[in-house]
Amino acid sequence: LYCPKCKRAQPVREKLLLVLPAGELHEFLCTGCGTSLAKRTVSGPVTKVAASASPRTGAGRGRLLN
Repeated sequence: LYCPKCKRAQPVREKLLLVLPAGELHEFLCTGCGTSLAKRTVSGPVTKVAASASPRTGAGRGRLLN
């Protein structure tokens, strides 16, 4: 993207700013000077963390296998 501070096209870093119900807000920063060049909202399918089918037990913790 073009950076007005560097006065040329520069590579950018994408930084996650917020996670909103409508999507994620990302910011694009110049790799040369760190100026914010753009923002975008990424909306995607809602993902839910599935609960484990079998609960984990403490058995086997702390054992080292050689």
